[in-house]
Amino acid sequence: MANTASASRSNEFAIPGTMKAWVLGGSEELRFVDKPVPEPGRAEVLVRIDAVAICATDLEVIHGGMPAMIEGELPFNKNFTPGHEYMGTVVKLGPTVDEFRVGDRVAVEIHAGCNRCPRCREGMYTSCTNYGFASKGHRANGFTTDGGFAEYAINSVNTMVHIPDEMPDEEATLIVTAGTAMYGLDVLGGIVAGQGVVVLGPGPIGLLGVAVAKALGADPVILTGTRDRRLDIGRQLGADRTINVNNEDPVAAVKRITGGKGVQYVLECSGAPNALNDAGRMVNRGGRICLAAFPHEPAMVDIAHLVRNNIYVFGIRGEGRSATHRAAALMAQKRFDAKLIHTHTFPLAELPEALRYARERVEDAIKVVVKMGH
Repeated sequence: MANTASASRSNEFAIPGTMKAWVLGGSEELRFVDKPVPEPGRAEVLVRIDAVAICATDLEVIHGGMPAMIEGELPFNKNFTPGHEYMGTVVKLGPTVDEFRVGDRVAVEIHAGCNRCPRCREGMYTSCTNYGFASKGHRANGFTTDGGFAEYAINSVNTMVHIPDEMPDEEATLIVTAGTAMYGLDVLGGIVAGQGVVVLGPGPIGLLGVAVAKALGADPVILTGTRDRRLDIGRQLGADRTINVNNEDPVAAVKRITGGKGVQYVLECSGAPNALNDAGRMVNRGGRICLAAFPHEPAMVDIAHLVRNNIYVFGIRGEGRSATHRAAALMAQKRFDAKLIHTHTFPLAELPEALRYARERVEDAIKVVVKMGH
């Protein structure tokens, strides 16, 4: 019945044959072009993109081409549309789709695994061993398949979550970021209420990591960073204590705050060269560390300290194990105000300027959102 009802509503949205989209040329080269509106396949829908947030990974893709690729081979995917943190409205259903209806507002995950490799069968689709091979069913919109810096995109039904009508478009774009933080906390053990968490780095994932950890009952939640304004936003999102690492040693401060015990978990979102060593001295014995950031250079790590103290270290990629659904639920319940990290908005035609704000942190930009003019 859902397909019949959706078909009867399909005339609500006039779908053009072409759409405006930004595509890659060479490094740091984007072109604003007309591109065919894609057709949804089996278990897919066509999403009219209403807003898309800019992520640091988008800047990497635009600069170096990777991880955008075709069939895991090309180092630079020309005519590819990047952008992955988007939300929008379902405007067309593929064959067999009855999980969604035309007109539904949705936020999206990036990754749809191949559903045939061992990792996907374990639910670890962000670590799909067929990553980049669309012919085997893998999709990662904005990374290996066309993404959100366009007017329309195709999404698997497995990559979408319903959002309430009262949630603003800009806030909905942040569900992916909150989902990445949620995935990190899932990996760390789900966060048992009352256990301490340190978040290193008040970037978007770190700030929403604070919010999610506090919503899950962590205590205390401690945030470290170098910018007082961002640390203040962290306090508004639930941090019990903040540490400006320019003013005091973060390890000593964590030990002081916790009475010498340290914490059970550290979510590392800074990418700083010594972050893992600091984290290893912030957690107590048997503690857990999740790495969610990408250092620019290889880092020296005191592995012996980690081994002697039975410390677990995990790396995560993206928003795995349907973490976006749990993050979206917390946001829909207004457990925290994710909008606090949204700082700037631009129209699609001004994407290059939006990217500049994000890259250069103009006016201390945190999350820059591109809003469509439908």
